[in-house]
Amino acid sequence: MLRVRCLRGGSRGAEAAHLIGAMLGRAVTGWAQSVFQSTSSAAAAQQHHAVEEEHVTETVQQEIPVCSYNEWDPLEEVIVGRAENAHVPPFTAEVKANTYEKHWPFYEKHGGQSFPADHLKKAVAEIEEMCNILQHEGVTVRRPEPIDWSFEYKTPDFVSTGMYAAMPRDILLVVGNEIIEAPMAWRARFFEYRAYRPLLKEYFRKGAKWTTAPKPTMANELYDQDYPIRSVEDRHKLAAQGRFVTTEHEPCFDAADFIRAGRDLFVQRSQVTNYMGIEWMRRHLSPEYKVHTVSFKDPNPMHIDATFNIIGPGLVLSNPDRPCHQIEMFQKAGWTVVKPPTPLIPDDHPLWMSSKWLSMNVLMLDEKRVMVDANETTIQKMFENLGIKTIKVSIRHANSLGGGFHCWTTDVRRRGTLQSYFH
Repeated sequence: MLRVRCLRGGSRGAEAAHLIGAMLGRAVTGWAQSVFQSTSSAAAAQQHHAVEEEHVTETVQQEIPVCSYNEWDPLEEVIVGRAENAHVPPFTAEVKANTYEKHWPFYEKHGGQSFPADHLKKAVAEIEEMCNILQHEGVTVRRPEPIDWSFEYKTPDFVSTGMYAAMPRDILLVVGNEIIEAPMAWRARFFEYRAYRPLLKEYFRKGAKWTTAPKPTMANELYDQDYPIRSVEDRHKLAAQGRFVTTEHEPCFDAADFIRAGRDLFVQRSQVTNYMGIEWMRRHLSPEYKVHTVSFKDPNPMHIDATFNIIGPGLVLSNPDRPCHQIEMFQKAGWTVVKPPTPLIPDDHPLWMSSKWLSMNVLMLDEKRVMVDANETTIQKMFENLGIKTIKVSIRHANSLGGGFHCWTTDVRRRGTLQSYFH
């Protein structure tokens, strides 16, 4: 099986061999020329080639700071989001379509304002402890910049305030040695990339490949302004019809609608990811990677990792409330499909931006270690039965902002190679 590691400058396999061949060719040419030069000139040429060879050797052999092919190889470096200054997004069409009716009064009252201060303070403390535990497990932790999200901004197409930089998984997707900045689909998240730019520039300077997908204008035409949702039944009916609040006016996608398994990536068409966005990713990653579109019995599809979370080579957690319509193709490929137990989070706990199924939104530290909610004892037992050690952390208040461990992180570097796990 061909295995590929990330090399500085984006070199892979044949590229590295070509570069080494070119280096040797230059060295031979330089030696032949030096025969006809004076002793002093030859010495200078020798010194020049020594410097050149040293530089090329570093380029080929040293690994770049961004390298991750899947969701389970040993985790070495991760970006963890910030709850600081998090603001409730204005209650626009795309926000309404992604939230449940019982929370609409909350958005109508608090849109454009800070999340409740006491709740936010607890969320900040939980994420700090999560960072401490990750570091204790040997993982390097990086953080986005703190930003004032209350600032109102205006484009030629809309006016909005910001939201947060809490969920790096939503905006950043690492594929091999490339870090892809997603265009996003919520107007409140239009400028979210600014919190991550210092990190991205640092990774780029050290050799990573950095790509920014086309930024949508987020004009009114991108959204179905009359998206007819009044109940869960409405949502189920619309999802079954393949109708979503985002149109095909221009490409848009959130990175969290993609899940990686080596040469194969799986993505869902959702309220924030349209087919144009999926096609952009397919063309961008082809031919080295294949992008497969999957779908689920989900009344409110938004981000795949609390519905279908790949946790090992050929091992996937599949939400029993949101079965995958294409599950047979995974079973035929020899994958093991595990249905996680019903979440234990209480009904009265505020989940303004997500469902209880954040219990399965776990972060694999490697194939045998998983970061899981300390309160979710039944899923802990499930992992133990699978032979996987659980690293227990409580982020219940942080869950309220819309994500579990997978959402709150983007794995920048995992120690592994590019392989195929899906046939």
